[in-house]
Amino acid sequence: MTTLTKFTHSCVRLDDGDQTLVIDPGMFSELDAALESADEVLITHEHPDHVDIDRVRTAARADPRLRIWAPPNLAAALDLGDQVVAVTPGERFEASGFGVEVFGGQHGLLHPTVPVVQNNCYLINETIYHPGDSVIVPTKPVRLLLLPIHAPWSSTADAMDFVVSVRPPKAIQIHDALLNQYGMSIVEGHVARISGEHGVEYTHVDAASTIVV
Repeated sequence: MTTLTKFTHSCVRLDDGDQTLVIDPGMFSELDAALESADEVLITHEHPDHVDIDRVRTAARADPRLRIWAPPNLAAALDLGDQVVAVTPGERFEASGFGVEVFGGQHGLLHPTVPVVQNNCYLINETIYHPGDSVIVPTKPVRLLLLPIHAPWSSTADAMDFVVSVRPPKAIQIHDALLNQYGMSIVEGHVARISGEHGVEYTHVDAASTIVV
């Protein structure tokens, strides 16, 4: 049985027996709990809300068995030798027993004056899709979409269109640290309504809560 624990913002942890995979351990997340006894880490891109570089380096140096997968620029910046592996869209690999396929390529556009960085989207076990900071639709079916619910580079309309385009049976929110309770209620109300009209069950998952996937 695989469980998913959602932490604040975009960090999630997958556990299946003695296998553990963490995605996007960023500065807003509860990193002590997320990284505890983790086997492997996937990072979508270099922004600090998706990777706390100092904390990841500390965890890797404390456990030489920990392996990290990241886009090439970030992999080089982490400077962790063989513990970090650069991956790009189109690649497939296994991380802590979970099958991973990489989609995407670049971060969502914030403004023409803001540089666009590399961004990997990860499809885990052909089931769970974490798009990082993008709304890139995978070319394979998805059973659970981790939906960026709010971002400077996105809008509520973008989130709604992304759900409709991916059309998974289920979706939960990520990238939610910048919304207060009032904004969350409004945005999720729109997303849940549109999702339901297209056969998608949208569910809010509180930080540090665990669901079966």
